[in-house]
Amino acid sequence: MRKSVYLGIDFGTTVLKICAFDSATGHILAHASENLKVRHSANGGREQRIPSINRIFSDLVHEIQIQLGARWNRVESIGLAAQGGSTLIADRKTGKPLTSMILWNDGRTHGYTETLAEEIPLQYRRKHLFCDSLPAGLGRLLWLSETRPGLFHENHIHIGAGEYLYFTLTNIWRQDPGNAIQIGSYHAAKKRLDSFLFRRIAVPLSFVASLRRGHETAPLSLQGARLLGLPEGIPVAGPYIDQESGFLSAARVSKRPLHCSLGTAWVGNFVLPDETTGFSPTQLVLPSPLGRGRLIVQPLLTGNTAWDWGLRTFADNNLRTAIAKATRIFSKSLLPRDGLVAFPWFSQPNPLYSSSHGAGGFFGLDAQTTPDDQLRALAAGMAFELRRVFGSLIESDRVDSIVLGGGASKGTYFQEMIAGLFSPVPVFRQMEEEFSTARGTIFSFDPNVSQTKSRLICPPDSALLMKIRHHYDYYLKTISRLYPLCATGKAFSFAERE
Repeated sequence: MRKSVYLGIDFGTTVLKICAFDSATGHILAHASENLKVRHSANGGREQRIPSINRIFSDLVHEIQIQLGARWNRVESIGLAAQGGSTLIADRKTGKPLTSMILWNDGRTHGYTETLAEEIPLQYRRKHLFCDSLPAGLGRLLWLSETRPGLFHENHIHIGAGEYLYFTLTNIWRQDPGNAIQIGSYHAAKKRLDSFLFRRIAVPLSFVASLRRGHETAPLSLQGARLLGLPEGIPVAGPYIDQESGFLSAARVSKRPLHCSLGTAWVGNFVLPDETTGFSPTQLVLPSPLGRGRLIVQPLLTGNTAWDWGLRTFADNNLRTAIAKATRIFSKSLLPRDGLVAFPWFSQPNPLYSSSHGAGGFFGLDAQTTPDDQLRALAAGMAFELRRVFGSLIESDRVDSIVLGGGASKGTYFQEMIAGLFSPVPVFRQMEEEFSTARGTIFSFDPNVSQTKSRLICPPDSALLMKIRHHYDYYLKTISRLYPLCATGKAFSFAERE
């Protein structure tokens, strides 16, 4: 019997990955990845060039073909996940890009978003979006409509990373709810596209793609078949937002898992019943990919941007060397000295200077503070944020396990810290975590194969557990005194919305 192959594509913010999975066993048969070049500008711009993305995708396909050999012809299904909230204007008929890919974390249009937020009542955002924040993509569209009005033509379409690659493979425009909510075209309460916010910027809802329905697929087009060297008609699932796909790769670890993606941004993903009144100022609320309830995508105000900075600053400018040095630092002591706290809020607006960005900082520095202790404090602060934001989920028994994925989950110091903070709730680490998002894209073809194997992390001994909780309590106390008015820093809670 010829064993078939599933192909999973993970179009991330900084890395593009392709994985081939054995459809019978789920084993990884081949994988390839390459960093995506991001063009930075002094005013906060972050863009990617489409020709570069196309070249990288083509190179990775070729590499997978070589690794699989004759088994490439057994590819029977393809899944796609991508970063959400990016912006690209393209020709509606041909898919030809008319702009670069403007990333979700581009900082040039914060002023436009803030202006819109003053015009759109907070009550509307809470009722229709289930959050306080106005989608950054909406401000970006307003900026483009004012600076490049010629782009807004009925023959053009606004798309994101996932939509662009999905069209390349299927010749069909389709977006996922996670992308739609980040550009302002989605009504979270009604679970459908909505034109209310778009009317505020004079952009018709027809300027965006239709919404993906459940786990529907589309056939590989002639263009896609030629690109991949495969037959037409192979089903292509997606596009999924990367967090949604990552959750699917961990959904069967337990009945109610909290999937924590410790990547470029740290994000927690979990499913709640529709009637639940849980709330956060910064959450994304999407239809559950499991068919019932809502998927909550809760970004933290920290992530590997902060951790990479810490490694370069306090360990070594070469990240590979820095990671090895960090392991030695934490082997001596997992925690910093008492009284030293790091606030890893690198993506939080400055609470004192609204025109500036970044609320990160250290508290408790003195002349004896070492770089090693500063690195320990930063790692502890990042883990503490995870526990602070999701504490109410644990206390209310809404989740029954923590599943760690993403690059930082490989750090044994993060594993030990997080296992201690959430004990006695079991904490698991996804094996092959770098491919979990790609694996989650094949959920519609086989939910069993889409599940990443996980390993239980043993919590620290009782003495270290007490020390971790002592430092965590001090972290909470310090935040309450120094940052009492940072609304976007509020944790997820089950308090009633206003």
